[in-house]
Amino acid sequence: MKYESQSIAKMYFIAAIGLFIGQILFGAIMGMQYVSGDFLFPEIPFNVARMVHTNLLIVWLLFGFMGSAYYLVPEESGRELYAPWLAKLMFWIFLAAGVLTILGYLLVPYATLAEITMNDLLPTMGREFLEQPTIAKIGIVIVVLAFLYNIGMTILTGRKTVITLVLLTGLVGLAVFFLFAFYVPDNLVLDKYFWWFVVHLWVEGVWELIMASLLAYVLIKVTGVDREVVEKWLYIIIAMALISGLIGTGHHFFWIGAPDYWQWLGSVFSAIEPIPFVMMTLFAFNVVKNRRREHPNKVAVLWALGTAVMALLGAGVWGFLHTLAPVNYYTHGTQLTAAHGHMAFFGAYVMVVLTMISYSMPIMRGKKAANVNAQKLETLSFWLMTISMSFITVFLTIAGFIQVYWQRYIDNPLPFMVVQDKIETVYWLREISGLVFLLGLIIYVYSFFAKGEDVVEVVKDNAVTS
Repeated sequence: MKYESQSIAKMYFIAAIGLFIGQILFGAIMGMQYVSGDFLFPEIPFNVARMVHTNLLIVWLLFGFMGSAYYLVPEESGRELYAPWLAKLMFWIFLAAGVLTILGYLLVPYATLAEITMNDLLPTMGREFLEQPTIAKIGIVIVVLAFLYNIGMTILTGRKTVITLVLLTGLVGLAVFFLFAFYVPDNLVLDKYFWWFVVHLWVEGVWELIMASLLAYVLIKVTGVDREVVEKWLYIIIAMALISGLIGTGHHFFWIGAPDYWQWLGSVFSAIEPIPFVMMTLFAFNVVKNRRREHPNKVAVLWALGTAVMALLGAGVWGFLHTLAPVNYYTHGTQLTAAHGHMAFFGAYVMVVLTMISYSMPIMRGKKAANVNAQKLETLSFWLMTISMSFITVFLTIAGFIQVYWQRYIDNPLPFMVVQDKIETVYWLREISGLVFLLGLIIYVYSFFAKGEDVVEVVKDNAVTS
């Protein structure tokens, strides 16, 4: 570790993993409630479990992105973090706000939570994924602005690289588009229209820039490939991601009352959206193939390659599966959406954060890489989580096709709950896969405490440092 302030990332990563475990636990609870509706009722109703599950996903990924930035930026900028004290202060504020919000969901009826947090002064609550009380949203804005100031000043007063500039662009976009969470029009069409400015433009726009910059950083470190090669790839990938992702927002506007031209714009540019993920996969494998060093952290390389492949499958293939308007007419709002969402989030964002943690955590603990036993355990966790998530996606896809056929395609569609009974076996298989995923995550956490023999770095004759 070159700079002392990089160690701040450790606290963010520990919090991220802790919240990640909570997210998966509540996902398992929801999976049980699909097949046994009274499971943990009335203590944890389904709507509360869903809020906690999705909100923990967002919060822990933000912790992961922040930790990654705090580790990456000082080294790339060639200087210590601009204000380490501010990073530590914002960590505790963000963690407290996140935990209190989750406890609010679990312990207080949602209507009461809205009342005691004075939502009537600036109504923002009640929308999916943006259920946070207004006061919590304001807290998020303060934390993100302080984070941006800290990272921005470090970059602007230090060495500029393509990786840090792409990362900063993504982080600025993250902050700007979240502001639409405060705009809640009375008109339902306008409400949904601008709601997607947060939900889509985060995960299918600016977050992709963050992911690409983090992946590029790790690949440079573990392969020794010339920075110029990586930067050229990065420029092309982010250009395609921004062009397709921004206008591709239109695939969410098909059936909400927006103008007809969105059916064409949404379909055409959504069809382009898989291209940057194809490029990212080719980029990752090309860089690893042409590597100039055999880095001792083999499992970090595995996570990096896994990120590219699973992002291509989840965001690219499964996204394209139901993004064209004539197909989406039948599939929107079914379990096909959940299938795409699960694999896309895991492949694109969960795995890239785990890649950064896998690479940087051993360094912050004074080693180049985790020991042999730890890497074996982490490799096992990689395959358990990746394969189980693939099965979750497949089972949800099957459930989605069953829904489409019986609810929307046949001449006499069946009632929703009748169709749900037909899917019960698939839901059980999905739940079992989710429990395997949880096992993989537990092994991942345990790997950080495993004792074993240290690994040795092998450097090729033509190796370059980066």
